[in-house]
Amino acid sequence: MPFAPLQNDTFLRACLRQSTDHTPVWLMRQAGRYLPEYCATRARAGSFMGLATNVDYATEVTLQPLERYPLDAAILFSDILTVPDAMGLGLSFQQGEGPKFAKTVRTEADVDRLAVPDMDRLRYVFDAVTSIRRALDGRVPLIGFSGSPWTLACYMVEGGGSDDYRLVKGLMYSRPDLMHRILAINADAVAAYLNAQIDAGAQAVMVFDSWGGVLADGKFQEFSLAYTRRVLAQLKRTDANGAVVPRIVFTKGGGLWLTDMKDLDCEVLGLDWTVNLGRARALVGESKALQGNIDPNVLFAPPEAIEREVAGVLESFGPPHQGTGQGPTHIFNLGHGISQYTPPEHVKALVDAVHRHSRRLRAA
Repeated sequence: MPFAPLQNDTFLRACLRQSTDHTPVWLMRQAGRYLPEYCATRARAGSFMGLATNVDYATEVTLQPLERYPLDAAILFSDILTVPDAMGLGLSFQQGEGPKFAKTVRTEADVDRLAVPDMDRLRYVFDAVTSIRRALDGRVPLIGFSGSPWTLACYMVEGGGSDDYRLVKGLMYSRPDLMHRILAINADAVAAYLNAQIDAGAQAVMVFDSWGGVLADGKFQEFSLAYTRRVLAQLKRTDANGAVVPRIVFTKGGGLWLTDMKDLDCEVLGLDWTVNLGRARALVGESKALQGNIDPNVLFAPPEAIEREVAGVLESFGPPHQGTGQGPTHIFNLGHGISQYTPPEHVKALVDAVHRHSRRLRAA
């Protein structure tokens, strides 16, 4: 079914390294607990999974931040762990706690039972993508996403979040063969999942390698980056109408490995707040747009401080490409997800500052 024409393509143009009249901005976890309207919808849903698996609720909360702020993209409301849940591991969320799996993957027998899930088990995600795309009515592009193969493996082995990654790293060092098998299945599952999101209407897709940065040098390349490459190699380059679907890769703590990541087959590299954008631009060269990377805790400072920090991030990237053809471009974002304690009015101060200051820089 055809979707409405896109009214604001600034984000997609920046992903494709084309000039824009301002630096586009969206926020990781932009639909979330910092918004009172989100908390009200979640209360109606009864649980996080009740929210994420209900198409109407997922559509409603995806659009909530766009009603408050002039953001340049929407991101699907879902969770990075839907894929292992569809593998039968039993995902749940307790109020005030992180995700938990009823089953873990730690033994040879566990790995033997693991397989790329039937994508019909994730139909609620794809239906939400289509519903959100229709509800957006062309206002801004919609981003789909997944966790990276390594990040999914961390949760699958640990059974939830971890402070030390003892179980997953222990398996990696003691049985690298098993870890490679898990990661290969995860990579193929993530690729199928993202392709189905593209078919449903996602206009860009993002791989969240949230825990790649916990790996040692050498292990990151072997157990994280190699499987991100495997995902990217399988992704559709265009949607059903022939429009290019940009691919974004974000590795939290990955600044050490930009020279390894600069040749990834993707359009955009996301950066956390530990990376200087100007240095990243020099290291990565002309092949990628960069996304990021203000410290989310800046949002706890008063608006004048937020404005100052926004200007610093934009100026650290330097002048973006202007004119015809392609060149260096920047998509403004946080260096990680927004905190649930963030004052909503401070988010408005940030978004407005990005638009205002980036226009000023282009006019200079």
